[in-house]
Amino acid sequence: MAKRDFAFGKENFILIAVAIAFIVIGFVLMGGGASEDGVSFNPEIFSTRRIVVAPVITVIGFVAMIYAIVHKPKNNEQE
Repeated sequence: MAKRDFAFGKENFILIAVAIAFIVIGFVLMGGGASEDGVSFNPEIFSTRRIVVAPVITVIGFVAMIYAIVHKPKNNEQE
């Protein structure tokens, strides 16, 4: 079977999957912190996890996605 010319190689798809995982984990870490009754204030929304850790992980995921897209895989074929 002839090799098809895809825009991305196997390595690119793996890097994209890792980047998507980072982004999803970052957004999941940002979630929560709602008040029980919907009216009272819950100071948990200002936890370090939600305002520091989660955005950093999400930004790392977006940067990894850019790298995964522009990364040129090494060509191991001999002509």
